[in-house]
Amino acid sequence: MKKQILFSVFICLAGFGLFAQNNSVLITGKVTNEKKEPVPKASVIIKNSSAGTTTDDMGKFRLTVVSLPVTLLISSTEFEAEEIIVTNAAEISVTLQTFEKLIDAVVVGGDRIRGKLSRSAVSTEISGKADFINSPKGVYESLLSKKGLDVTISSITYPTYSTRGFNGSGSSKVNQLMDGMDNQAPGLNFSVGNFIGLTDLDVESIEILPGASSALYGPGGVNGTIIINSKNPFKFPGFSLQVKNGITDIGKDQRSKAGAFTDYSFRWAKTFNNKFAFKIGAQYLRANDWLANDTSNYKRIGATGKVVPGTRQTDPNYDGINVYGDETSVDIRPFLQGAIAANPGLTPILQPFLANPQLVSRSGYNEKDVIDPKTKNIKLSGAVHYKINNNLEAMFAGYWATGNTVFTGNHRYSLKDIKLGQYKIELRHNNWFLRGYTTQEDAGEAHSATASTQYLNEAWKRSFNPANIAGSWYPQYTGGFVNSAVPVFLSVFNGTNLAQAQAAVVAASQQLHNAGRGLADQGRPAAGSTQFTQIFDQVRKIPIPNGGLFLEKSQLWMYEGQYNFSEKIKFAELLVGGNVKKYILNSQGTLFIDTAGSPIKINEWGAYAQLSKKILQEKIVLSASARYDKNENFKGNFTPRFTALINVAEASNIRVSYQTAYKFPTTQQQWIKLDIGTIVLLGGLPWINNIIEPTKYTTLQLNPTTGGTTPWSYKEFKPESMRSFEIGYKSIIKKKLLIDVYAYFGKYSDFLGRVVLIQPTRGTKPWSIVVNSDTKINTWGTGFGFDYKMAKNYFSFLNAYTDNLTNVPTGFEAAFNTPKYRMNAGFGNSGLGKKEQIGFNVNFRWQDSFYWEGAGFADGTVKAYTTLDAQVNYKMKKIKSMIKLGGTNITNKFYQTGFGNPYIGGMYYVSFAYHIL
Repeated sequence: MKKQILFSVFICLAGFGLFAQNNSVLITGKVTNEKKEPVPKASVIIKNSSAGTTTDDMGKFRLTVVSLPVTLLISSTEFEAEEIIVTNAAEISVTLQTFEKLIDAVVVGGDRIRGKLSRSAVSTEISGKADFINSPKGVYESLLSKKGLDVTISSITYPTYSTRGFNGSGSSKVNQLMDGMDNQAPGLNFSVGNFIGLTDLDVESIEILPGASSALYGPGGVNGTIIINSKNPFKFPGFSLQVKNGITDIGKDQRSKAGAFTDYSFRWAKTFNNKFAFKIGAQYLRANDWLANDTSNYKRIGATGKVVPGTRQTDPNYDGINVYGDETSVDIRPFLQGAIAANPGLTPILQPFLANPQLVSRSGYNEKDVIDPKTKNIKLSGAVHYKINNNLEAMFAGYWATGNTVFTGNHRYSLKDIKLGQYKIELRHNNWFLRGYTTQEDAGEAHSATASTQYLNEAWKRSFNPANIAGSWYPQYTGGFVNSAVPVFLSVFNGTNLAQAQAAVVAASQQLHNAGRGLADQGRPAAGSTQFTQIFDQVRKIPIPNGGLFLEKSQLWMYEGQYNFSEKIKFAELLVGGNVKKYILNSQGTLFIDTAGSPIKINEWGAYAQLSKKILQEKIVLSASARYDKNENFKGNFTPRFTALINVAEASNIRVSYQTAYKFPTTQQQWIKLDIGTIVLLGGLPWINNIIEPTKYTTLQLNPTTGGTTPWSYKEFKPESMRSFEIGYKSIIKKKLLIDVYAYFGKYSDFLGRVVLIQPTRGTKPWSIVVNSDTKINTWGTGFGFDYKMAKNYFSFLNAYTDNLTNVPTGFEAAFNTPKYRMNAGFGNSGLGKKEQIGFNVNFRWQDSFYWEGAGFADGTVKAYTTLDAQVNYKMKKIKSMIKLGGTNITNKFYQTGFGNPYIGGMYYVSFAYHIL
């Protein structure tokens, strides 16, 4: 009933906006450049409002407003934005100045109202056309020059961006919105902004809001929101094409040789009588992927662990970080005791090995043996727009993608032939919008490389088969071990010196283990062989828990609306909105605690309002926001926000904000049930008591640091919330130099993390469950940066920032995964020479070392690294095209962004882009 009432309110607001057009004033004008040439498709927006229009092919526009005076914000992608105060209905003329590097861009995200970057009341970063053209990286990767942003790279096509800590593959503490649509896969819980959706040629801008943003953008924005905006076909018509070719994997034996990198994309948009428009686009990327090849030995302790000395030749229980299949580990003492029972004469020989565990792992395979070296991504997109009148536009958009990529979570996952689709219908007025969309997820042949390799080992030879003990791996291993121990013992023992003989056997233990492994591994399929490929392809297609395959076809359905009362209310600016959301989780028991034909459904809804007031001749802008969200599994919660923007000089402002955020546990944190080999991952809702049965079995919480335990009992599972206070200063000096400084402090309540439970009397694997921290966890950080437009088209930038987490309980896995210090710098020119056709850019990035908590996969130190990216380009202005020669990490010093993730080397490319300038 609440959903129906809320949606009815949206419809009523829509009708109110359609017909309230009385007592209006018509403004006409023309927009030209410095050469007095018309500027078509320029935006003409009423300041602090979404109401506006665009210029026609002659640069002319017509705009109806409620009353005068009014301030117009006029912008185009190739020009500096201008503000014009209109006091009468006479035709106006506006001249836009060409820009080479954007300093004071137009943004929307900070308060959902269009305005200048310098006037944003919260920390905001933006990447736009100039950044995309000048960047040595791709469109999405250009974000990495912005302060406050971190990245985790699982593969070439799978980077994850986060802000203010808690970096990791598939960060769930940052909203990622693409044209208003939540870009997170509903079941797999990761944002897929550069895998599905907009092609590089269809991105107009990307806004980053570091810090709490739930008050306007909903649960999930605990640490920030990333907003990806596409190009409207009315504003950006025409055909564009980009071809990029390059090479990767140079100078290090990742795969057998350097690999090709290809990236082709196009976009075509067309308008008809300025009433109807459409656009279509496609992008195809194929590359030799980065390889995770850390063979360090890893000792697992519940869901955590540490790197220890040893190799396969020196440690019988060797578990390589990126070696898969060796996670299977067994104490062979029962098999040694069985040998003694069958032949009591072995007692003195084997007695020294019975006092302590004799852990032995199966032989594993390297990542390059089990993961397809080729990553690919195919994206298709399209949209149809229709202008019902000058103020109302209807649109339908669809985005679909498929391909292969690799994701690092509690395992390394090969997302093979994964398919994702997002489809949206929207009605957008100058003052309001109504939107409905769905996300459809199909994991295809996605599988765990780790689990699949373990099952490969079991498929060619069972670890232990009661029906065929002699043909089982561990009995064979034990037989080889015993047979090698006997001659060593007898060579020393002469009937009197038993202790010396036993000491000789112990000294030769590694030799004995190697002999046992050599016997048990006879017939083991060689990597790449026909036998290996046939078995691996068979087990990876068997659903979990008997194989490695995910049967994941989850859905998200979302309906939302917003109304801006700025033209109705004079004393202040009022914005209201709300949404209804439904998740349908369908993994057939391979990921969630669901079964075939019985998907899990989760309903959410929320509503928000924002009131802004300008005082003291607009020297101070005050804003108050509040949002209420409710998930059917949790109590509802309010998230207020208060901001103040204080103008201290022209284009110089102090911003102060108090923000709160609210995060429901993700679908996996609520409902996951997944056996990852050494431990079983569970969610945190009360159903887990039916699995763990704590009233029946003694249940202890493990401290992975000390190895100690404490009694455990279930506590109420709650959403996570946080409060954040921030102060910042932003100034633009002579339209050339932008300076931005900020500091923040935040406090988390009911912080979500994982703990490990053991049940000594039950004999099952440890459980890893999601819980709330009993203590409040603090976070704080600072940052500064400048962007400088120098003479003769030179530009430079520098920024540095730090994020910190304190008061984390001992044994609690917070997964902050963020270096304490990071720095970015760059220098370039967008137009050298008489005709300003040559450009270049060099970007530098450094980050400190930090400790990584790997969600059950691997924990360890990520080393500090420095990268250098560079590009040089040549512009062919007559056809609005550009040739670019560039590279990322051009020094080719391989580095990691997450422990257990791939090592990233240099990538070098040449590209041609048509009709982009």
